[in-house]
Amino acid sequence: MEFALIPLLLYFAPTVVAMVRGHHNAFAIFLTNLLLGWSVIGWFIALIWSFTATGRRYIRV
Repeated sequence: MEFALIPLLLYFAPTVVAMVRGHHNAFAIFLTNLLLGWSVIGWFIALIWSFTATGRRYIRV
């Protein structure tokens, strides 16, 4: 049972990173990870996206 948990956590690593960082698109990252994570490219897209800025930046004038 424990052996199945490690690959599952690795598969959903982008989602975990996004949730821990409080990313405003965490649910979209989860869906990308869930639906496209099986391909290596989709997994890396979700991972890179999870490390992007977590909030909006406002320009002060």
